[in-house]
Amino acid sequence: MSRSVDELASVEGIGRVTIARLKNAGISYLEDLVAFNPEELEELAGIDYERAVKVIRAARQLLGWSARVYRGKEYAEALARREVLTTGVRALDELLGGGLVVYDIYEFAGEFGSGKTQLCHQLAVTAQLPPAKGGLGGDVVYIDTEGTFSPERVERIAQRFGVEDPLSRVYVARPINVDEMEEVVVKNLAPLLRGGARLIVIDSIIALYRAEFKGREWLAARQQRINYLLDWLKRLARIHEAAVVITNQVVAVPSTWGVTIKLPAGGNIIAHASTHRFLLKKAGDVWTAECLDSPRIARGASASFLIAEDGLRDVK
Repeated sequence: MSRSVDELASVEGIGRVTIARLKNAGISYLEDLVAFNPEELEELAGIDYERAVKVIRAARQLLGWSARVYRGKEYAEALARREVLTTGVRALDELLGGGLVVYDIYEFAGEFGSGKTQLCHQLAVTAQLPPAKGGLGGDVVYIDTEGTFSPERVERIAQRFGVEDPLSRVYVARPINVDEMEEVVVKNLAPLLRGGARLIVIDSIIALYRAEFKGREWLAARQQRINYLLDWLKRLARIHEAAVVITNQVVAVPSTWGVTIKLPAGGNIIAHASTHRFLLKKAGDVWTAECLDSPRIARGASASFLIAEDGLRDVK
């Protein structure tokens, strides 16, 4: 159950004026407050930096989330207890070590037709399954930047998995520019996550940034804004125990041996922010997911799958 920022009144030095400013800024719960850093809170709520630091630390203490150092074994046990989300494809789940785990950011990059959006549609269904069936038993937030979300596709996949009325548990945002997408993530995601959303999907992460920040002179600004968004996704995923999936476009990069290769767009910012990175490719009637980088999956490891009328399936 979420806890109100009114509890801050019990902390010496934090008065009703400060609490009122937090609420006026749209921050009504302690769980939302701890997601902000002091600089952001200073700008958003009009609170001076020192008071912002005090307010955030007090919120963490009230929630019992004070800074803590774990023993390695204890931390490993905590990671092992994380919930896992099935993709609905046995080969992909095996590649992922069981499925997608909460807290982590999964990036799936590929060309048009490589299966990125199809995978997102399927995950929007499997996330609604109860944990006993490999799901997270929660709602889904689907941020569609390219206009490719298909309600009909979600309903068709849901029939296969026995999920009734799947669209009632999917929240769809269709931002038209970078500013609107950042507003969705920073201001609108937290209430949905508190209300039961367990999976965040952004399809795709790079589209709006590439359209808005054109030219080399805008590259630094673009990368900074992407980093800001991804950092917020990390914070929210950690606080609310959610899984995050982002899709990415690819760019052609000449190699030193004269062959052009396809790599995910966004450079090092997205590469460092993503916990696990995969390249999706289509070869004939079979699609493949290849691991590009992961702390626990071997680089180059891959899995094949099919895309059928009712979603992604294993290759027979």
